[in-house]
Amino acid sequence: MSAEKPNYRRWPGLRTARALFIAFAAACCSREVALAQKVFSWPEVRERFESTNPTLQAARIGIDESRAQEITANLRPNPDISGAIDQFDAFSTNPYRPFANIAPVLSGTYLHERRHKRELRLESAQQATVIATSQLADQERTLLFTLRNAFVQALQQKAIVALAQENLAYYDQVLKVSRDRRQAGDIAQVDLDRLELQRVQYETDLLTATVNLRTAKIQLLALLNDRTPVEQFDITGPYDAPDQVSTLEEVRSIALDTRPDLRAAAQAVDKAKADNRLAWANGSTDPIFGADVGRPASQAYFGVNVTIPLKIFDRNQGEKARTQLDISRNQRLRDATQAQVFSDVDSAYATINSNLTLLKTYKANYLQRAVRVRDTILFSYQNGGASLIDFLQAQQDYRSIQLNFLNLIGSYLTAASQLNLAAGREVIQ
Repeated sequence: MSAEKPNYRRWPGLRTARALFIAFAAACCSREVALAQKVFSWPEVRERFESTNPTLQAARIGIDESRAQEITANLRPNPDISGAIDQFDAFSTNPYRPFANIAPVLSGTYLHERRHKRELRLESAQQATVIATSQLADQERTLLFTLRNAFVQALQQKAIVALAQENLAYYDQVLKVSRDRRQAGDIAQVDLDRLELQRVQYETDLLTATVNLRTAKIQLLALLNDRTPVEQFDITGPYDAPDQVSTLEEVRSIALDTRPDLRAAAQAVDKAKADNRLAWANGSTDPIFGADVGRPASQAYFGVNVTIPLKIFDRNQGEKARTQLDISRNQRLRDATQAQVFSDVDSAYATINSNLTLLKTYKANYLQRAVRVRDTILFSYQNGGASLIDFLQAQQDYRSIQLNFLNLIGSYLTAASQLNLAAGREVIQ
């Protein structure tokens, strides 16, 4: 026998209880999802990126490798030791005593490096570590720019999703009023159909923005090397633009002080000078001191010797000339990097100023006008004072102005990231 279904008409309280149960279950589920979702601000995202990004981790290992090369550069030459057994009487007339006159000999040599070669090698290796550290900071600067752009993209898509939801909700209210007017015979069915068809545009906007937000979060998670599901990951932060930024001269000064690539270029000049001093030191003669001790058949002996290579032909002339030219080359590269720093700062500053100019115009004029025109035309249309075409055009203008404003804020924040990249640190939060 099948179980009897509850009769909601006979027991109206069952319908109410069932509705309350469904609402309670939905609220509990949404609360669990909200609790499971992790929300990160920009400082938290940056901190997590610096500790988990595999590219940065690999670059930090390169710093350790450079420090290991300092150990190699600071090592002293190893001494040499050799032993020999001489004067075997293998061909003597007495074959029964071949070791009678044997003479064991033990000798050792040591290369003495003159003109501070070891210290200069260590200085060159330390300069290489300093350059590698600056290059790591420059790589981190570039990766943070990519991370910041991904963060801004996610914030932008969140704002667009909120705008699409607001526009859809507003338009649904318009449709509700229009259906009531159709029931009252105030508008024609074809006008209502045209309004209903227009709703697909707002649904499309919401769906597209949702997909774009999900894609932006996926890109952000990839940079964080995080396998968290997209549904459990979210970000938060201000999506707005200030009224003004620092002056161009202040940003230029900050860039000259903090840009790691410019610092690395200057450090490369110092390393080239150290390599040149090392090349001149390597052109000098290093004596080899030796000592030997032996005990032939008559009596033991001890001797010392000194070997001095004659630097007649090879005086390291090629390395002396190459390292001297390398100094000039790195000086030119440093000047080129400095010129690039000024170019980066000036370009980013011009872009961010143009965005600020447009944003001020939108805030002071276009946003308020778009809202006022939309509400006025809606009121006029609902009271028969405006046509359907006028109303749809006003809706379209409002939607375009709001979307352009949000995209302009995204462009400003991207330009701010570009300015931070050019300055070498965050001059705009």
